[in-house]
Amino acid sequence: MTQEIYIENIMEVLKNKNRIQKELNVKITNKGKLVFIDGQGEKEYLALKVLEAVNLGFSVDKSLLLKDEEIILQTLNIKNITKRNDLERVRARIIGTHGKTIANLSKLTDCHLSLNNNQVGIIGNINNIEEAMIALRILIQGSKQGNVYARLEKKKRQKRLSQPEVIKNEMKKK
Repeated sequence: MTQEIYIENIMEVLKNKNRIQKELNVKITNKGKLVFIDGQGEKEYLALKVLEAVNLGFSVDKSLLLKDEEIILQTLNIKNITKRNDLERVRARIIGTHGKTIANLSKLTDCHLSLNNNQVGIIGNINNIEEAMIALRILIQGSKQGNVYARLEKKKRQKRLSQPEVIKNEMKKK
């Protein structure tokens, strides 16, 4: 069954069409901005997710990270999280001065983030996506950037501290 998706940034897809087809083992055709994907079911679904990520503003390189089954794409719609009407201001809070906020969130959550209109795309490991989504939600709802960073740093520290126990337990089993 052929899948189809409307791609706003069609040039990015067409520039990388051969690479996407080769890496995902699918056939891609287009009529204007409408892209058709042909292949086996699972491969079509993966290609659809990769193109969805490109549509959210991710590079093809980052979008292709989705080939790893531990990596997923999640989207947040700003309008579903806030009742505010000044969405430009909310988007500006997410991006931050010279892109610092989105870069810090990316670093602290180990996820790739992209903001496109009122959609925030998150590509990351299944274990990290939830933290990124919570951080973005509380930022969109008006928490100060510093508080969001502090929360993420605390979570990262807790995660780091709990990992040696896992290693010790593995050693005991042997």
